[in-house]
Formats: sequence, structure tokens, C-alpha cells
Amino acid sequence: MLFSQDIGIDLGTANTLVFVKGKGIIIREPSVVAVDQRYSPVRVVAVGSEAKNMIGRTPGSIGAVRPLRNGVIADFDATAEMLRKFIRKAVTASPFSKTRVMICVPSGVTEVERRAVNDAAKSAGARYVSLIEQPMAAAIGAGLPVEAAKGSMIVDIGGGTAEVAVVALGDIVTSRSVKVAGDSYDEAIINYIRRKYSLLIGERTAEDIKIQIGSAFPYESEGAMNVKGRNLVDGLPKDVEVTSEEIREALKDNISQLLDAVRTTLENTPPELAADIIDGGITLTGGGALLRGLDKLIEKEVKIPVTISDNPLDCVVEGTGICLEKHH
Repeated sequence: MLFSQDIGIDLGTANTLVFVKGKGIIIREPSVVAVDQRYSPVRVVAVGSEAKNMIGRTPGSIGAVRPLRNGVIADFDATAEMLRKFIRKAVTASPFSKTRVMICVPSGVTEVERRAVNDAAKSAGARYVSLIEQPMAAAIGAGLPVEAAKGSMIVDIGGGTAEVAVVALGDIVTSRSVKVAGDSYDEAIINYIRRKYSLLIGERTAEDIKIQIGSAFPYESEGAMNVKGRNLVDGLPKDVEVTSEEIREALKDNISQLLDAVRTTLENTPPELAADIIDGGITLTGGGALLRGLDKLIEKEVKIPVTISDNPLDCVVEGTGICLEKHH
């Protein structure tokens, strides 16, 4: 058998991270593919950051697509092509070597969706493909004692889905997957500003607003920011000032759905494990964990201590990496 490489992939709706055994995380790129629609089948022009920079700024024939929606493959060919480019970047060995790939999938995916991920990785050149559920990978990456006979609770908020799960003895005891996460926060901000100010803004602007003044709970030194967009009344550019309080209002529905998922998961947890969670608390991972005050709000609502993992963006891919190290 030739040189074998182990690669862990966090195939996210917003970003894809690639971990190579022995090297750590070597790729961290947006899950975006730019395609030239003049050809049939469409031709991929760029992937990752290069493609993301083209969003909303491309000539008519080139469209930037996000091949994953809510954590699952929406566009098979584009996903396979993106994986191919990332795997090729990550693999230093000869093309005939046996590359083993472990990919994260949301806990609620169907058999058909699992197969789609598997096939996409195989068509991208992976020899062996195994899948790991996202909350499990996040819990391992966050350093929770997943193998122990005690319950640990993880809330992983990505771009497309938020995964709430209780893990014990190396398995997921109960979990919920809800489609409210980073992307739906951005969408909520776009809709709110359109309704309130008749102003149309793009995804990138919404994301900037979320990062700069977004919050789930009142915080010190709250502020406001100037937002530019297109006036829906006369079609001309216009700018308005938006406050952090307004953005909290915009995100309220999404966040209450997330809280419901946390409550439901706790209600479905066996009593002994629930007792462990009261002691051990809830751990937040994923980019959505960085929303100001989300930890405080969850803690206030469910009366259980909440901590944000050390590097929330990397927990899932690091968890796959740790799994690869274990399974030789």
C-alpha cells in the first residue's frame, strides 16, 4: 500500500475547514463556488475565498453559488468540485496514494444525504470515506469527556444548522438539529432592515452588522452603525443608522427557536444524565457561539451554566482530527 493520508473535513454551510493528520488545520475557506453559466454543464471558475469575493460583484455569466444549504448538499456537482480542489490542495502525496477522509455531517441528515456526501468525497479522489456527526465532533474538539459514563451537552451553531446534543459513552443520547444558525441570523437582519427602513442590503453587509453590533442579550457599550444599501422606494443608494437594540430585536425569533431546541433536548435527556449536565454545564461551539451574550441568555433561560469553548470555530474539524488520530 502506498503512502496514506488522513484528512478531516468540516464541510460547513458557511466555511469548509480541512485538517491533515500531523499538520493540523491547513485550509479554512468559505464554502462558495463561482461558476460560469455559459457552459453546460457549468464550469467552475473559483472556489473558497476567491469565489466569495465575487458574490454580488460578478458579470452576468458568472454566478457564485453556495453548494451547501442548512448543512446538506444542495448542489452536488459544485460540492464535489469544491471538495476536489480542497482535497487536492491538502494532499501532498501521489494521486494514487490511499487518502482517507472523515467528513462531518449534521445529526439529522437522511441516508440519501449521507450518500451524497460520501459520493462527493469519493468523486473528489478520496479512497476511504467515513462520516461523523457534527455534535459528536464538536464535543470531542471542545475537549468534553465524550467516552465517559456521564452526560455532556453541546450546542454547535454553524452557518446552516444549530446542533444541540447530549453525549455519553461515546454516543449521542439525544439531539436536535434546527435550521437557525449564522445564515438565518443574516437573513433576519436583511428582512428587518427591509421592513423597517425600506432599505435593501446584501448578505455581506448583514454579516458585518451581526459581527459589529449583533447580540442576544444587552451588553455594555452598546452602539449603532451606519448601514448603506438601496432605497426600495426610489431605487437610489441611501444610508441609515441601526442600533444594537434593533438588531437584537431582528434576531429574537431565531434565538427563541434555538432556546426551544435546548429545552426540548434537556426534556428528552434521561434523569441521571440531566444531573450531570447541571454540574458540567452546556458548552457552545461554532461561529454562532460568538454572538454577544448568547451564553448569558441561554444560562438565564435554562438556569444551567454555559461556557463557550476555547476556539469555537475549530472544534468540529479538530474533533474529526482527534478521531483520525485514534483510528489508525
